Amino acid sequence: MLNTLLLFIATALAEIVGCYLPWLWLKQGKPAWILLPAAASLALFAWLLTLHDTAGAGRVYAVSYTHLTLPTTPYV
Repeated sequence: MLNTLLLFIATALAEIVGCYLPWLWLKQGKPAWILLPAAASLALFAWLLTLHDTAGAGRVYAVSYTHLTLPTTPYV
């Protein structure tokens, strides 16, 4: 149970970081090199998603996107 929770948290954080860094580049004028850790974070997210059980992987993605990414996305 604890391993599943930690894996879920790591997966969600990797997705959030991977989406937030390009937003910083586009909207806040941050340097383009910030896209490199963003790509690495999204690659980590994809890999972590493969570690979830097959039946729950889609649910993990949906929950992490709707409950974690959208509320943290700054609307301009």
